[in-house]
Amino acid sequence: MLAKRSILARLLAVAMAGCVLMTPTGPAAARAANDPQPYVKYYVVAAQYQGQPESLTAIARRFLGSGDRSAEIYHLNTGRVQPDGSRLTDPGSLKAGWQLVLPWDAAGEGVKYGQLPTGKRPTPSARPSGAADPTPKAVSPSPSPSPTRTGGSPRPGATGPKCTATTGSSSRSDWAQLRMAADSAWTLTRGNGVKVAVVDTGVDASVQQLSGRVAVGADVTVGNGRGDTDCLGSGTAMAGIIAGDSSVDGSPVGIAPDATILPVRVVRGSGAARAADAANAIEVAVSAGASVVAVGSHVDLGDPAVASSVATALDHDVLLVAGAPTRAVTPPSPAGRSGGGALLFTGGVGAGDQLAEQYVEGAVEVVAPGVDVASLGVGGGKAVSNTGTEFAVAFVAGQAALIRAAQPDLTAAQVKERIRSTADAIGTAPDARYGSGMINPAASVSVAVDDRNQVASQQQGNNGAALAVILGIALLCGVAVVFGLRLRRRRYAG
Repeated sequence: MLAKRSILARLLAVAMAGCVLMTPTGPAAARAANDPQPYVKYYVVAAQYQGQPESLTAIARRFLGSGDRSAEIYHLNTGRVQPDGSRLTDPGSLKAGWQLVLPWDAAGEGVKYGQLPTGKRPTPSARPSGAADPTPKAVSPSPSPSPTRTGGSPRPGATGPKCTATTGSSSRSDWAQLRMAADSAWTLTRGNGVKVAVVDTGVDASVQQLSGRVAVGADVTVGNGRGDTDCLGSGTAMAGIIAGDSSVDGSPVGIAPDATILPVRVVRGSGAARAADAANAIEVAVSAGASVVAVGSHVDLGDPAVASSVATALDHDVLLVAGAPTRAVTPPSPAGRSGGGALLFTGGVGAGDQLAEQYVEGAVEVVAPGVDVASLGVGGGKAVSNTGTEFAVAFVAGQAALIRAAQPDLTAAQVKERIRSTADAIGTAPDARYGSGMINPAASVSVAVDDRNQVASQQQGNNGAALAVILGIALLCGVAVVFGLRLRRRRYAG
């Protein structure tokens, strides 16, 4: 007992010391205390848009794909002081020059990313119907703006739409890569031979850190296009998190740098993907041989057509990694009776474990970095910072690639279980907000989960056997003592 208490006391002391060491102090703590306002997606209200007054419903329809989401924009901005000193109180009354914070999945011409500008801004002039937005496409917190790429490669026989990508802020933090510590797994596996599909905005194959590992892919929005170009940037950022290499000094490296990326474009502009395109994209990814499919935020798994395609994919030993739902949905199940496929719902978190979005309670199965995550931008691969659940999805997809390369005999369902069972618990696992906890790529390939469970069972059995022996010896000793006392009494009686 004393030995056990001594061991427990030592463990408690180590834990307390760890807590002290992990507490920010000095310059780091000062920077955290003086950290500027967070980076957000936002839109500067114009006097008119295509000849009509601006409204929250129209803005939600334009950037989020549904006018019903105007309430989200309202709740993000109600009470905020605008540059002219007024506040948003009436959803139907907007003033030119106001800065509206948008949900993270907002996309389209006029959506900006960065810190909200301070001070009064000049009132933007009304632009005629069909005219381009004259305002800058991105706000960068440093003198070096985020890289842009215009004019993607068009499909044969047609002219591709010109676009300007805004993948995020040029201000970056490597906290996510440091916390993942994927390099600890690279002595065992780097994801070689595993094909990971990125179902999102396409992937810029010209980025050096992805050179030679991006397949042509597909653009389902046009029927016969290729997916290895990217106008919007989120698909390239996801690919960088999954498989970016270290060919550029100082560039963030992906979880599985030897994996192959299969880009499947489902959107070219703002809003959600069409249900038919999203469903087709998943089927294309599976038929092209992807064993891991990373589903971006443009795909609505709650749509019946998409759910049907997911169910079919689950019959083909494919692990689909998708963002945890922010509204109630019925998770798709395999269309057949077997196949070994699995669907893994992922939540995004920040460095302080704050959630990237308000997920349905109990829907998150694991979490991964999804706030202020460093990755690759289009048109040169410059490191940029991004926030969104789709980037957490990319981290989990990269981890799945490591496991599938290291343990090719595992089914997708077993890969999912390995990801969950090796996650680092946040709170009590499973937790209603964090699921099994933060993913741990190195542990998922270095720890033999089945062997570990077997060892634990053997230890429990050995402990039980030892206890039985001890009790048996104690019982024999007791009998011997009683027998000795009786003999002694008989001698005195005689």
